[in-house]
Amino acid sequence: MGGGKRFAVLLCAEDSDYVKKRYGGYYGVFVEMLAEEGETWDVFRVANGEFPEDEEIDGFDGFVITGSCNDAHGNDVWICRLIALLNRLDTLKKKVLGICFGHQILSRALGGKTGRAVSGWDIGVTTVHLSSSSTKLFSSLKIPTTLSVIECHRDEVRELPPKAEVIAWSEKTGVEMFRYGDHMMGIQGHPEYTKDILLHLIDRLMQRSFIAEWYGDELKAKLGKVEPDKDAWKKLCTSFLKGRL
Repeated sequence: MGGGKRFAVLLCAEDSDYVKKRYGGYYGVFVEMLAEEGETWDVFRVANGEFPEDEEIDGFDGFVITGSCNDAHGNDVWICRLIALLNRLDTLKKKVLGICFGHQILSRALGGKTGRAVSGWDIGVTTVHLSSSSTKLFSSLKIPTTLSVIECHRDEVRELPPKAEVIAWSEKTGVEMFRYGDHMMGIQGHPEYTKDILLHLIDRLMQRSFIAEWYGDELKAKLGKVEPDKDAWKKLCTSFLKGRL
């Protein structure tokens, strides 16, 4: 049972037509992965300037920051407001889970550095290695020390905030996951994604000339051969967000 807890998705992206139709938007994708019986889930479209009121914040047990097409090292007005909100949530020791852009902006808000990934785009299903300290942290979950996750990013956390700890890495990305205290965690991959969401995203990246057509076709062909560890990621994310580790 959820015990009446209340959570909010801080939506940093515009919903694609496909995700809107299939899942009711990215908010629906996150609720499908994280929500449990008895909980309340709200959404704030922060990329459109919609933020929780100061007096509302205390009523939430945790927050999830989504992916975005924007750069976490940018200075758009809403990004600066989001950084201020994350600093407030840190002060209040609220549980915060950052995903992809959310992982990067959380790191930046806490004093880390983000930028373009040295190794370029990482798109597909990536093997992530949990550090020895995170293996202990997640020991009650009985999950493997390597996990496959869907990735789609060309930016990365380049330098961790002071007092933050790397808890997972991959061959392409040095900071796949980090934790900051017991209340904040970032994941570079997309544990909430399904392969069909990624396939549609690859098509959009090709249409907008972010990636070459031959590269997109190659990525789609590879995607058929591997599966992300969705159940393990669901267990990890819900356990962290709900204080069950």
